[in-house]
Amino acid sequence: MRLFMLGKLGYDLAIEVSTFIWMFVVLKIPIAAALVLIWYAIREPEPVVDEDSDGGGSDRSPDPRTFNPRPPRRGPHGNPVPVSPPRTRTRAVARRRSLR
Repeated sequence: MRLFMLGKLGYDLAIEVSTFIWMFVVLKIPIAAALVLIWYAIREPEPVVDEDSDGGGSDRSPDPRTFNPRPPRRGPHGNPVPVSPPRTRTRAVARRRSLR
């Protein structure tokens, strides 16, 4: 009985308090960070206003690029289909044919 009164047996109140503080304060930091992250995620973004905006108008560029005209397509009255290049055989194929 004397050991229990001296604090040698049982539990230590300082350890219980430090465990409680650890669980109550330190482990809540990730929860608070998650709540802040969710708040920023669901918040509506502020509209972006350009200072150099002319107040509306057309989206098209005032100086459109000029394109070169496309070449005419082949057809019944157009250019004929180009002739395929002549076939050439490599030396290895010619040598195999001569050895047979």
